[in-house]
This record gives sequence, structure tokens and C-alpha cells, in this order.
Amino acid sequence: MSTDQSLSANVLFCFPNHNFSCRKEVRTGTGYIFLFTFLSCISVCTVILNLLVIISISHFKQLHTPTNLLILSLAAADLLVGLFVMPVDVMQLMDSCWYLGKVACCILDLINYISMSGSLCSLTFIAIDRYIAVCDPLLYSTRVTVLCKTSLIIILGWSFAVFYIIIICYFNDHLLPSQLSSNCYGECVMVMKYSWLIVDLVVSFLTPCSVIIVTYLIIFKVARRQAKAVRAVKNGAGNNHGPQSSSSSETKAAKKIGTVIFVFIAFWIPFYLGSFSVDNFTSVSIVWTVFGWLLEINSSVNPLIYAIFYSWFRTSCKFIVTCRIFRHSSSRFNLFPDHF
Repeated sequence: MSTDQSLSANVLFCFPNHNFSCRKEVRTGTGYIFLFTFLSCISVCTVILNLLVIISISHFKQLHTPTNLLILSLAAADLLVGLFVMPVDVMQLMDSCWYLGKVACCILDLINYISMSGSLCSLTFIAIDRYIAVCDPLLYSTRVTVLCKTSLIIILGWSFAVFYIIIICYFNDHLLPSQLSSNCYGECVMVMKYSWLIVDLVVSFLTPCSVIIVTYLIIFKVARRQAKAVRAVKNGAGNNHGPQSSSSSETKAAKKIGTVIFVFIAFWIPFYLGSFSVDNFTSVSIVWTVFGWLLEINSSVNPLIYAIFYSWFRTSCKFIVTCRIFRHSSSRFNLFPDHF
């Protein structure tokens, strides 16, 4: 009896005064401290990078283009992940207990899934936008406009994401606090039904993944054909530098498109493969935690791919960091000096 009492005395509970409190698991040690520090740095970097993208595109008139407006939408979705989802997930890794109540549990899950869906919609729209720009450049300015069609597409995309996530959460009994069921007091668990895993696989992964991959492959094929045409014209004009410049353009296009496709697949495939590899796929499972963090880290990689690789972003960051954006008429600064 004394042994049992000593064991129970060493057990920690989330809410000691509650009869149905969950057991508390506090993770300590050098390895955990390093992991928490690393993930916290990723969260901070995600917020900073996406804020820089949002401020740059919003402030500078020269960046008010259809493509950049879609990148702004992507950065807004990724900012939500870094600002709300990542910090809470780090806290739950440090302490297994949920102290914020059922309402906050529902709200956080909604923010999490809406931001992920919004990010996917933005990635898909960016691919389609690039497809129109490359395959139909003469009609691009008439088909896609900053204030009209592009804004409407973004609004419709986010509306679909919100509507879809509400349906997912409702039918998985996780939309309202009264729907939440838990084994003990002090946990926030999202249980995904197998039938809805199939639906989510098709809607949230297979469909956008197919669109992005096929679209970028077509773009690369068209870019190669255009490069060959330019090379033929230059060769006919006796320009010996044509093949080298054309080959360089093809290589750059291949690297950029390959990076986009690889990063998208690398971060999203493990999550959906893992969801079908375990019988009980919940938000407290190890598979969910590891692969879920891969999806969240994707939010910090997106601005690196779609913004930092561009010279205008590096220039705008210099203006922001040095506070030159507070100068009069700073919104009209030239971010493309090489083009003039």
C-alpha cells in the first residue's frame, strides 16, 4: 500500500483539484531544450519572413502585381501559422496539458486548418497565374487584373477554405466546444475519422498537388520551346551567345520549377502517408506531431522560395530594416534599378 501511495504521489496532474484531470508530462533534458529552442526560432523566423513579404508588397506601389498579390495571400496564411499555431504547438510539446479550455481548442484548430488550406489555395493560384503568364502572355494583362479578378479569386479561395474546414471540423465533432469529447480534463485532441481522411486526401492534397505539378511541367515545356525559338532566331542572326544564354535560361527555369515541386511534395506527402499508416491518427500521436510540424515548417520555407529568390524582396528588406519606408513617397521607390 505504501508503494502504491508513493507512486501516485509522484504522478503529476494538469489540474490536481479536478477528479478527471489528465496526467501531466513535462519534457525536460538537453535534447528537449534544444528541440524547443529550434522550433521556437523557426516560429520567430516564420513570422518575420512573412511579415517582410506582407509589408513589402503592401507598401511599394511597384509590387502591386497579380502574382505578388497571390504571394501576399500566401504570406498571410503562413503568418497565421507562425503567429498562432507554432507557439501553441511548442507549448504542448513542453507540457502535455491543455490549459486554455475547449473554446480555445476549437478556435486554434480552425486557425490551423484554415491557414493550411489558405496556403494550399494560394500555392495553386500562383501556379495557375504563372501558367497564364507564360502560355498566354499577350492576354495575361486582360485576363488577370490586380483589383478585380485576382482579388476576387483570393476571396473565393479563402472562402472555400473556411467553408471546407468548418465542414471537416463539424463532421469530426470538433467545431463546437459541446462537441468535444475527451478521456480526461486538460487535453485538446483532434480525432480524424477514416472516411474524412479519404475526403481530405483528395481535396487537400491530390487535387492541388496534381494541379501544381501538371501546371509547372507545362510551364517548363513551354519555356523550353520559347527558349529554342529565341535560340534559333539568334543563331540565324549570327549571334554566337544565343545558345549559352538560352541554355542558362532553361537551367534557371528548371531549378526554380523543380524546387517548387520538390518542396511542396516533400512537406505534404509524409503527412498523408502517415495518416493511413496508423490505426488511431489523432493530434496527440507521434506521427501527427512529426509530420504536422513538417507542414508548419513549410510556412517558413514558402517565403524563401517565392520571395527571397527575387531581387525586389532583398531590396525592399533593406528599405524596411533601415526604416527608409517612413520617408515621404517611399512607396514609389524603384526596386528594379537594373531595368531602367
